[in-house]
Amino acid sequence: MLRFLPFVLRHVRRNSIRTASTVAAMALCVLLFCTLQSALERFNRVIDSRSPRRLVTRNAVTFMIPMPLAFAERILKVPGVRRVAVMNPFGGVLPARKEGTDAGGGGTDWSNAFQNLAVDAEPYFAMNPELSVPPEQLRAFMGDVQGCVIGRQLARRFGWTLGDHFFLESFVSGYRKRSGPFEFVIRGLMDADPRYPGTETELMVFHFKYLNEALGGRLWATTFLVEVDAPERAAETSAAIDALFENSSQPTLTESERAFAADFMSMAGDLGALVHGIGLAVCFAILLVTANTMSMTVRERRTEIAVLKTLGFTNAEVMGLVVSEALLIGAAGGVLGVVGTRGLVWVLDHGAGTWFGFAGMALSPLMALSGLGVALALGLAAGLMPAWGAYRARAAEILRSV
Repeated sequence: MLRFLPFVLRHVRRNSIRTASTVAAMALCVLLFCTLQSALERFNRVIDSRSPRRLVTRNAVTFMIPMPLAFAERILKVPGVRRVAVMNPFGGVLPARKEGTDAGGGGTDWSNAFQNLAVDAEPYFAMNPELSVPPEQLRAFMGDVQGCVIGRQLARRFGWTLGDHFFLESFVSGYRKRSGPFEFVIRGLMDADPRYPGTETELMVFHFKYLNEALGGRLWATTFLVEVDAPERAAETSAAIDALFENSSQPTLTESERAFAADFMSMAGDLGALVHGIGLAVCFAILLVTANTMSMTVRERRTEIAVLKTLGFTNAEVMGLVVSEALLIGAAGGVLGVVGTRGLVWVLDHGAGTWFGFAGMALSPLMALSGLGVALALGLAAGLMPAWGAYRARAAEILRSV
């Protein structure tokens, strides 16, 4: 069939507007498919990177209801528990002003939100070996109550370096000071340890002590991060922790860090079902569009098909020409969609305002091939029925009706 490729290309260019619109629709389908699947892969990598040695204890009703700090000492006494650290999401965002101006002015810059946590620093880093911080920087952070450690990529995005000062104001009303936003000093830059691929480092970590003291020492814990000695006994340890507080006014729910991360993400809905549902709906719509285009193309060329058969082209060759045209349109749309996806993923990864999940997105070679496969499958499915009609068409009947 390669000798007929120039013939197929001439037919594709015959109605350039129709062909271009079909290719664009196919490219949009591939772009949505690859982007959504890449985002889902990113979320799954974040979940899978969680250590089986770590548990998260939260309020049994919702993690938004805090627990007394005294719970940490009681949890630490449970057999099998090695370390406990307070871990409160701060919800801090940058004030919409430049550094050096009045800390309370300028409103809030919601476009540059990022993940930030108030933690018990020493046990937190001890139980997170996948977060790599140079020893001298970690010591400087431990010795500065206003200090923070920030992911290297996140610091690069904002143009921050060691020693820089910046301000954050929480959108949680209970974490706000009358005097204005919290001031932080960058004391350390962290990277993902190569031994733990997929580790999330697009975050900032600072001292819970700083937050608590600035707010008058009245804070409670949103979550406790718990490290256990034996991952295989994590379920047993979780039950023992929850048994401590089951009859209290603050019952707890302890689960693996992986399960907690999955539950947190599921607050936006079932991401897997959502992504697959959108993908199927878009693919079906594009299939209808492409099938209609190919049907119109074949109907317009009925006379040409009859002439080809009269000249000696077999039914299979005529069918192959139509299918080849559909596959060519699918391939063009697939390539264009993959190129567009690479650009969109780059923007999501590097653009401002990347919150939890989008930073670190990448289009894997397997996903790019899957996108091309979807485009070719759609092209083949859309071209089969018109091609079958061309295969069955009889030259004499077509010429008689002209």
